[in-house]
Amino acid sequence: MVESTVMNPEDLQRLVTRTMPYGKYKGRVIADLPGNYLNWFAREGVPSGEIGRLLALMQELDHNGLAALLEPLRKR
Repeated sequence: MVESTVMNPEDLQRLVTRTMPYGKYKGRVIADLPGNYLNWFAREGVPSGEIGRLLALMQELDHNGLAALLEPLRKR
């Protein structure tokens, strides 16, 4: 379960810099994970801690068609 539903602005930057630490997409930036993989976590449960929080946030952005909002952060 995700610890908090409050979004931390720094988490948006983390989405384009943190990589998936395990699994099928190990090493891929979280913002680049496919929607079906993010949706699987949403259905089955996200891991605890920072990775889970970031996966849940990215799933929400992807699901609501807002992933493009991260593009300016990629250029930093």
